[in-house]
Amino acid sequence: MDGAFDDEVEQTVTIDEYLNNIEAEELNADLVLGGDEGKECTYNMGYMKRQAIFSCLTCTPDGNAGVCTACSLSCHDGHEIVELWTKRNFRCDCGNSKFGEFFCKLFPKKDVENAENSYNHNFKGLYCSCGQPYPDPDAEAQEEMIQCIMCEDWFHEEHLCLESSNEIPRDEEGEPLYEDFICKTCSTVCSFLTLYPQTIWAAGRQKGDATASNAKDKDVLEDVPSACGSGKLENDICADHSSEKDNTTANANCQSVAAGNASVVGESSGKNSGSNESNQCIKDTHLHNMCVLGIDVEVTSPVSEGKPLFLSKNWRDILCRCEKCLDMYNQKQISYLLDREDTIAEYEKMAKQKREEKLQQQEGAELSFLDKLGHVEKVEILNGIADFKDEFRSFLESFDTSKTITSSDVHQIFENLAKKRRRMQ
Repeated sequence: MDGAFDDEVEQTVTIDEYLNNIEAEELNADLVLGGDEGKECTYNMGYMKRQAIFSCLTCTPDGNAGVCTACSLSCHDGHEIVELWTKRNFRCDCGNSKFGEFFCKLFPKKDVENAENSYNHNFKGLYCSCGQPYPDPDAEAQEEMIQCIMCEDWFHEEHLCLESSNEIPRDEEGEPLYEDFICKTCSTVCSFLTLYPQTIWAAGRQKGDATASNAKDKDVLEDVPSACGSGKLENDICADHSSEKDNTTANANCQSVAAGNASVVGESSGKNSGSNESNQCIKDTHLHNMCVLGIDVEVTSPVSEGKPLFLSKNWRDILCRCEKCLDMYNQKQISYLLDREDTIAEYEKMAKQKREEKLQQQEGAELSFLDKLGHVEKVEILNGIADFKDEFRSFLESFDTSKTITSSDVHQIFENLAKKRRRMQ
């Protein structure tokens, strides 16, 4: 019988644990919402590069609409809401034609439809190739899911089409070693990634097999001509820094690929130490038209077996930005891969910055409030703080340390403070 009422015992935590949990929850919320406090509808901001989106199954059971954070709180409070985390290039649908007679309380004057929005079965609360909800009410334990950066669907590890979950790049503690994941279906769209150096693949994961259309294409993977000399594909490249005043020559510095700079593959100095030209910069007025891969991507089209891909940190920086590759990205509608602000890492980074700014503003507001108070008001606040410290110290000194502080104990502290305050008046 001793353990008969164990489930009814109030959960105990230390003050430090409680405060740390609160701070962690607030941080997680800020990371998911991108620092959006949910005060204004984001419709006026157009198709945002990335924002938190929600689906209201009460208003749109077909899962063909999404709403912003503010609308999920103000317009759809009490409704059946599906949290979709973030979506790219999305504009708030709240109150448009998909909602029938329902109108948005925050920004009712919306277009009939947002033609550029994309929807998948996530908006119905379903995920993965298995089409199950999350959390799954029929599952004994909720499985970890991974999001594809292209279709933005979420997948169970067992449905990634891997022979074993051990193929997922993780460290000894089980933390992911990859920055981005591309699902099996989407990997066929970006099969050109198999032409890039091994360093774009997360450690512990071999790149997906690709077979070139002919023997010449196979050679491309092994021996790629470059503007810095012939040799195998390397991480070092020559980036074009052409001057606007002089279009006849361009100085290209051999360095890691930088976003926004057109580039070509270079020879690493370690492999050509005997050559005086290995570290020299190339002067070429058409350098920005040369491909990092040293090939014509329109002609060379590797055939992917459709395997999931795990990509390393900053892999997007290595992607070629030559004219033909840019055309290819546009045709495939995947130009967002070149945009750093599209990444979840950048989204969370901006969220943290907004959080820091908000905390600094709060601290500034508190100091400003105190500065505006008169001498008497300041003394009263300081006395109130001192009274609370004394009452709390007295409570701790008289409290039985073998027992747990309960909510009733805390209420008693404030009741004692209120009684003391009334006696002084």
